[in-house]
Parts: sequence; structure tokens; C-alpha cells
Amino acid sequence: MFNQENQFKPFASRIWLSSPTMHGPELEYVKEAYESNWMSTVGENINEAERLACEKIGCRYAVALSAGTAALHMAVKLAGVKPGDKVFCSDMTFDATVNPVVYEGGVPIFIDTEYDTWNMDPAALEKAFELYPDVKVVVVAHLYGTPGKIDEIRAICDRHRAFLIEDAAESLGAEYKGRQTGTFGDVSAISFNGNKIITGSSGGMLLTNDKDEADKVRKWSTQARENAPWYQHEELGYNYRMSNVIAGVVRGQFGFLEEHIAQKKAIYERYKEGLKGLPVQMNPYDAENSEPNFWLSCLLIDEDALCSQVRGECDVLFKPEHRKSCPTEILETLAKYNAEGRPIWKPMHMQPIYRMNGFVTREGNGRAKTNAYIAGGVKGKDGRPLDVGMDIFQRGLCLPSDNKMTAGEQDVVIEMIRKCFE
Repeated sequence: MFNQENQFKPFASRIWLSSPTMHGPELEYVKEAYESNWMSTVGENINEAERLACEKIGCRYAVALSAGTAALHMAVKLAGVKPGDKVFCSDMTFDATVNPVVYEGGVPIFIDTEYDTWNMDPAALEKAFELYPDVKVVVVAHLYGTPGKIDEIRAICDRHRAFLIEDAAESLGAEYKGRQTGTFGDVSAISFNGNKIITGSSGGMLLTNDKDEADKVRKWSTQARENAPWYQHEELGYNYRMSNVIAGVVRGQFGFLEEHIAQKKAIYERYKEGLKGLPVQMNPYDAENSEPNFWLSCLLIDEDALCSQVRGECDVLFKPEHRKSCPTEILETLAKYNAEGRPIWKPMHMQPIYRMNGFVTREGNGRAKTNAYIAGGVKGKDGRPLDVGMDIFQRGLCLPSDNKMTAGEQDVVIEMIRKCFE
């Protein structure tokens, strides 16, 4: 166990998980908005940011909104979700993927994760349609910039005539079989939150190939005003449009997307090489069919190298063991020396707010299986844990992945991790 004081000096400047990287053009476009007095939710920056998104991703229409969450909310409205409707959702994701379903009164049913990409398991989705044949909407996320098996998921949705919402908030610039994520859904969403691969400090976009859908979202996002000489409202609207100031930052960032991806990939590869020989694996991807954007580099500790760790709702305890470690020990070590890591997203079916919702694994109803896993790590037919999302959450963590981290700084982070297994 690593516990020697002053073995490493704290980093003079904090090593972030993933922070914004500015270049210069962003400020010029913001200045342009300021000097032209186009400071509200119309202007050239918005038009150009939408055009650049369509050009990069390969969709016909992009609607610039205040957040990726707003884009997902508009997507749920377009899907026609009504109060009481069940909706299949990715389980291991940030709750912003799921909450918009509830905004419209829908009931999320969570689909377990698969080990190959840490994304929605197509086999579990197929099982879910057997259990809930009336479901007509699926929301799928690409975790940490890694594309899921989206062609299989798309095919399952088509067979069951289900509307597919693709949450590409974390995967802007990632490709699957030569296509950009954000083009597989009936509608899709991307995010420009402050920690994303490119940023506007906030903001997001809804992506679609349907002009009518784009026009509806533009209308809904500007308080659903009708074409009248006064403020006329015939349906519920929202204040969701992106500001021309934020759009200036987004516009300036788009030209650096590929550079950021290359920097993030180099970080992933350095971790993969530097951690060889430890009982760990990097977050996986399908190298034959996909090219992630490598937004976050993550680690999964081998099951037999995991020291004792117990998590409550808001706290955690672990017992140090020789040549073993756990996410908590590694994260606490990094924090001690001024580096930021993070636990893997806690699966939605484990969250108190959604604990009574349905949960489906590839072997069927997942609630009983989760209880079995908690009770004694019971395995499924394939010899793996019955609850894959819970297993990855217990053994995984997100590593410092900031593209401004130097190779030398990353070498120190790698050495800290290695020390935790001594």
C-alpha cells in the first residue's frame, strides 16, 4: 500500500480531470457579438456554430440550445413521450441523459451495460422489448466519448418501431463504422459544457435531418411564440435558445476539435503503456469499428486485485491491502497531490431517485439480479457479474485527462497509481 509521506510533491498547478482549453478565436467572436450588440439569442455566431456542427457531424440541421440537457428535453418532446410512458434508457450515464424523460412525465426503464464498450447492452435492450413490448422510445448515451454498439441498437429499435434518441454529449467527434456519433438517432444531442471535448462554457445542440423537427425545436426553445404581431402562445414553450455570446465561443472552438481529440488520444495511449503490468484495464473500445474522441481515460481494476471497499449513499470506506487497491484509494492519492480524478458514473438504477424504476439485464429483470450481486457477487450464465454497470462502478475510476497535462505530469500520475498497488 502507498502511504509514504512526501514521496511526491503536490503539483504546483492542479491537474484537472478535463478543463476548457481556449485558443484565441473564441474571444474574437465574443467581441464581435459585443461590438455588434447581438448579445441575445440571434446572431451570426449562432448561425455559424449550427453550420459548423452540421458540416462536421454530417446532419442536415442543428439547433443551438442553452445546454445538452435542453437538447435532450426537446428530443423527448419530439418523440412524443407522454405522462406514464415507459422509456428505455442507458443505465451507466450522467443523470442528464435520463432526467428529460421525467420532465415530460415519462418513466425510465434502465438497460444494463456491456463490458466491450461500457455502453448500453444490445442483448439487454432486446430482452427489455420482450418484457415491455409497448415501449416506443429509447435513449442511448455514448459513455466517456466511446461509441456504443449503435448499429445493433439502431436495428433493434427499427424492428420494434421505436424512436431512438442518441445522447452524443460526451462523444462529439467520435466515429462508428465511419459515421460520426450524433447521426444514428432519429434525433440526437451534443453538449458544449465546460468540461467537454470543445466547449462554449455551456450550451448544446439538437441534431436532426428533418426540417420540421428543427423548426419545432426552434419554436419551442423561444417560448413557442406564434407568427403574430403580438406575443401569441398556443402551446408550452421554453427559454432554451443558445445566446450569441456563448455561440461565439463554440464557433471559435470547432476548428480545434481534431486537435483536442489527438491530445486526448495521446493521454489514453500514455496511460495504457505506463500502466502495463498492473492488474488493470483501460476503458475499452471496438478498435476495428470505432474511433472514440477519448474524452476521458478510465481505469478498471481486475476483480482479484480489488481491496475491500464499501460505499454508502454519500461516503466510502476501504481497507488497504498489499498489492491491491480500489478506486477510492487511487482517487484519494491523486487528490492528496493536487490531481483530479472521479468515480465512474454511478448507474441510474442504483440512484435513490430511480431505485424503484425497472432495470433490465441481458438475462431479464435486473432488480433481483442486483440484489443477488450485492448479497454475494452471483454470476450470470457467461460467468460475469449479473449487474455489469454496478460491477464497473465498483472497480472503475476516471483518470486525470486534461489535454493541457504534460507528459511529465502524466508520468507522475502513473507512478502514483503504480504505488497504490505496492
